[in-house]
Amino acid sequence: MTPAATSSPFPTDWSSWGPSSVEERRRAQYREIPKRPAETGLVVEDTASGWVGAVLGVEAAGGMHVVRLEDRHGRTRSFPLGHGFLCEGEPVELIAPTPGAGTTRSGTAQSGTARSGTARSGTARSGTARRRTASGSLAVDGARARTARASRIWVEGLHDAELIEKVWGEDLSLEGVVVEPLHGADDLTGALAEFEPSAQRRVGVLLDHLVPGSKESQIAEAAMRSPGARGNVLILGHPYVDVWQAVRPERLGLQAWPQVPRGTDIKVGTLQALGWPHRTRADIAQGWRRILGSVRSYADLEASLLGRVEELIDFVTAG
Repeated sequence: MTPAATSSPFPTDWSSWGPSSVEERRRAQYREIPKRPAETGLVVEDTASGWVGAVLGVEAAGGMHVVRLEDRHGRTRSFPLGHGFLCEGEPVELIAPTPGAGTTRSGTAQSGTARSGTARSGTARSGTARRRTASGSLAVDGARARTARASRIWVEGLHDAELIEKVWGEDLSLEGVVVEPLHGADDLTGALAEFEPSAQRRVGVLLDHLVPGSKESQIAEAAMRSPGARGNVLILGHPYVDVWQAVRPERLGLQAWPQVPRGTDIKVGTLQALGWPHRTRADIAQGWRRILGSVRSYADLEASLLGRVEELIDFVTAG
């Protein structure tokens, strides 16, 4: 009995095997994803996180291009440009727009094309140019700082807190969010037990060097098993050994941050490699002031830190 023919893209007629049929089979396996320029105002969804927002602009960050999206509440987040987006419900590959397509290098709308939108805790007037904070959010000029929320953002050290304050300070003041340094994350589980997180007392934690297999990943896993942590605690991190490395090296005239040998203090080793004073605590403090002073806005930070901080702010201000 002769088997019925099938429409499979992988025929069983081995006599057809050859270079041309291999290419045909490959084309049959892959769906063509349309490319879509990330033009200002285009509304897209990041499929991994579910974040929906309008494009504010495209910029280079950490050796890659990122697209900055603003949601309907005026909150902003950055995502790597490329695959992983939906536009009008269909998968698209976001690409950089052509010059003159409605965006500037800073990622804001050109004169006359600014769309209406909302800022954190405030509403933008349609058709007017709005000042943006150092984090890229729409500023709410004249607004009074909100009374501090019970929820908190915790970071490992003072330098982490100072960097977040410099870039997101205006936003945090409006939202009433306090950033507190842990001065080390080794007893994160104990700190959470003392804080007693709940739906009204959320905690967002930013850890250094949160990568698979690291000490920090083990700390995070243990902390998330704490009573009350589920749904009330969010632990995120960046891949850098120290938050210093989250500042784009170009701001200091470097192509990359120095590689510090294992066993050498990351701050001491970095300053020594740069030829800066590094022997005392005062030297380290001065070195950090120099690095922090090079930061003007979110554009001077690596995308891997930007997204995590934005997620933590969203988490502790939800509801």
